[in-house]
Amino acid sequence: MNLECHPISTLPGTTQLFRDFTELANASSPAVPAILRRWYPAAPFSMDWAHHSPSLDEEHRNRLADALLRQTDRFDAGGAVIANIERLKLGAAAVVTGQQVGLFGGPLLTLLKAATAIRKAQDATRITGREHVPIFWLASEDHDLAEVDQVSLLSKTSVETLHLGLDATKALPVGARVLGDRGDEGHHRLQEELDKASELLGWAPICDLLRECYPPGATLASAFGRLITKLFAPFGLIVMDAANRDFHDLGARSLQYAIEHAAELETSLIARSQELTAAGYHAQVLVPEGHSLLFLLEGQEGVAVNDLMRPALRVPLRRNAEGAWKAGSRTYTSIELLDILATEPERLSPNALLRPIFQDTILPTAAYVGGPAEIAYFAQSAVIYEKVLGRITPVLPRLSATLVEPAIAQTMATHEVTFSQVIDALSHGSKTSAELATRLGARAMPIEGKRKIAAVGNAMDAELTALTEYMTAMSADLGRAAGVSASKMRYQMGRLRRMAANFELQKQASLQKHATAIALNLYPEGHLQERLLGGIWFLAHHGDTLPALLVDNAAQECPGHRVIFL
Repeated sequence: MNLECHPISTLPGTTQLFRDFTELANASSPAVPAILRRWYPAAPFSMDWAHHSPSLDEEHRNRLADALLRQTDRFDAGGAVIANIERLKLGAAAVVTGQQVGLFGGPLLTLLKAATAIRKAQDATRITGREHVPIFWLASEDHDLAEVDQVSLLSKTSVETLHLGLDATKALPVGARVLGDRGDEGHHRLQEELDKASELLGWAPICDLLRECYPPGATLASAFGRLITKLFAPFGLIVMDAANRDFHDLGARSLQYAIEHAAELETSLIARSQELTAAGYHAQVLVPEGHSLLFLLEGQEGVAVNDLMRPALRVPLRRNAEGAWKAGSRTYTSIELLDILATEPERLSPNALLRPIFQDTILPTAAYVGGPAEIAYFAQSAVIYEKVLGRITPVLPRLSATLVEPAIAQTMATHEVTFSQVIDALSHGSKTSAELATRLGARAMPIEGKRKIAAVGNAMDAELTALTEYMTAMSADLGRAAGVSASKMRYQMGRLRRMAANFELQKQASLQKHATAIALNLYPEGHLQERLLGGIWFLAHHGDTLPALLVDNAAQECPGHRVIFL
């Protein structure tokens, strides 16, 4: 197995905020504004955070452990998970990550997050002597069904996206969605998508695990949680679904603060958003006046929550100028919301900015492992952390990786094309294999032809540069005219190069096939592999050795994007 490390800046679509965040590892970097160090007090690739892990009182730990143990049957968790829950009860700290409950385990980045949390917990335990356990938080209270009711897998020539077609007419928590929720039609659709997945995965052993974890009648949360638990069973990864009364009661302090100090938090968040934009960054969440950090579950008969029939229509709360709270057509006072929190805490849930604080009110979180978007959230959430918890939880970047199958690695080696060259061709070209195929054609051109074209191009460029400088010395207008003419001639020379490359491309039809295979595997449909392709596709090819391989590579000696040649 070979490894490569590429700077984050190599990847298309990364924000300036995330690029600067990764530079925090370099304490002397002049490129990092001082204000960023205030928003992110922990360096992203340092282990210093492990020496300052928070503690919880004994009663809280006992209640937390009991709530987690009650979920072990739901996720079919084994002895390693139960042992880690016991460690948590006895004083261990937690390294936490989380993800939406995507169909059949969601994209590869889900596995990368889990692997990073496990590795960071291992390293923190080794360095400090204090136990740290990995926890995977299911984002089951979100209501964006379209985002989770899909998984993308590869066929030989294209990306195939599977959907269950769950009922999206109501804003219900995604974790509560029932598999096969439309009777016989829903059961048939579930079976059909499992069959499609099995065919695309070559009927590998992972297909049996999918059918075990995704039976009719299970919810997206329970199915996803069981799958992740099974995949990382040897590492004792604790999977946690906080969408119930036990956990909401443990985190009630943060929800209460969001009700009682809503105006103060709004002012602070708007100020932080202005700081972000003034520093040249973006605010991940728009915070308008009347913005609330809370959602309310309203009555909707016959909807499942945590596999139990409970009301569950999720409605955003908004505050009006008088300080009253609106949820759909209903209005609540702060006192009424506090009463709901006291008697039915599971009905109130946090939004994206409050969620990490809610999480860290419940858990003794030493660090959170997130992707670029979550890390951007933390720049805004920091102001809430300071007010509610009096500290800011360190946020660490997850392992960012592209997995290269042996056949694709061989094809790349044959054409002497690197990962960076592939990404450059596909992200700056048409995001299809056409641009990459042209580059392969250019590489396949006989050396004599390359030399002749290069010699003419270099000579012409030198002469045009000298001529433009001479004409500019005579007259600025002549210099501009010469520059325009030179650009046209250089364009025509480039066109001649492309024509020669396309000739080779047509002569060697296999080049297009190879370019298509490389593009499909490394940058499918104009996306990084980790963000689009389902993790189960790689599990089908590499079985139960893959989770351990990812944990090994999540140490992150590479402060960027890792390319793993399998």
